[in-house]
Amino acid sequence: MNPIEFPGLGLEFHIQRVAFNLFGKDVYWYGIIIATGLVLAVIYCYYNARRFGIVPDKVLDMILITAPLSIIGARIYYVIFYLDLYRRPDGSFDWGSAVAIWDGGLAIYGAVIVGILVLFAFCKINHVKFLAFADLSVHGLLIGQAIGRWGNFCNQEAFGGLTSLPWRMGLTLNGQYMEVHPTFFYESLWNALGLVFAHFYFKKHRKYDGQVFLFYLCWYGLGRVWIEGLRTDSLYLFNTGIRVSQLVAGLCFVVAGALLVYFHFKGNADPSRLYINQVKQKEAAKQPEEEA
Repeated sequence: MNPIEFPGLGLEFHIQRVAFNLFGKDVYWYGIIIATGLVLAVIYCYYNARRFGIVPDKVLDMILITAPLSIIGARIYYVIFYLDLYRRPDGSFDWGSAVAIWDGGLAIYGAVIVGILVLFAFCKINHVKFLAFADLSVHGLLIGQAIGRWGNFCNQEAFGGLTSLPWRMGLTLNGQYMEVHPTFFYESLWNALGLVFAHFYFKKHRKYDGQVFLFYLCWYGLGRVWIEGLRTDSLYLFNTGIRVSQLVAGLCFVVAGALLVYFHFKGNADPSRLYINQVKQKEAAKQPEEEA
């Protein structure tokens, strides 16, 4: 592949998409980076689960179900809004290309939507409070998204329009050199900042279950609205000029932001209603019975 340059910073990177070959199959840096983000997200959630009243082993059970289904969701979401890419010349649908996920084509919102639905069902079945588990899970989402965007860097994709800013990224694609916004980095940094805030602020100031979940929807939505506006590879709402991710992000920001403001000024959050405190109360009640 052609080098990736940052001329304003005096940096140049020579990165191949394929990291190594295993049993005759190419293993891509994109996949390695995504897998790394997933592993780190699981580790974080596992070791912080008890802060939310969640048994750590439930995190492992959950990820075994959610990970494959979320990947499928991300693929379906992408295919739906890029439907013409998967049609044969005669207009019929090419199912082989549609399922060829190894050729690229995932959309994070598809993964998030499916992940939320699966988590809801998982919590119902296992009698765990959904909003408490959601508060924990969004930390993992921020980790995975912050790291995963570097897979786009290796693939030389998810970049923005032309710019002359000092941190511009230089790419040569199809024989044409251009200097563009490194939007993959913008989103990675935005998610990393969101993770830092969520971890340190809500570790001490979480007032109700679902608060961190709403913060994630608001924070990520706000960042994605302006970052998506810079990108040149957006998914569009069928034949309209509306960017799907921008629309969804905007709705998430408005709705989640309004709910955060409402619950903040409502001012009647009761710490005893937090799932973690309910779990502690149940455990405390069991101890005298066991001692007796």
